Amino acid sequence: MAEASRSADRYFTVLSRAGSRGASRLGLAVAKKAARRAVDRNRIKRLAREAFRRCAASESLDFVVFARPPAASQPAAVLRASLERHFVQLYARQSS
Repeated sequence: MAEASRSADRYFTVLSRAGSRGASRLGLAVAKKAARRAVDRNRIKRLAREAFRRCAASESLDFVVFARPPAASQPAAVLRASLERHFVQLYARQSS
């Protein structure tokens, strides 16, 4: 079984490990503790899916994104940049 890699900042913690299927997969965990309103939780999930699609590589990796409370009050550009940085970093770790 492959060991998970972790990348974290003040907005997100992202875990990844080699996938057993042909394509990369994304799991999302946005708790009420991280974003109280459903609108904010859904916005974070939408942004995470968009960043995942933009950074998709040919390697098969499974990701789980955990949101932290400061993410709920940040603009979309900040969250998108944070997530893209995590995905690129984890793809680079896996390929090396």
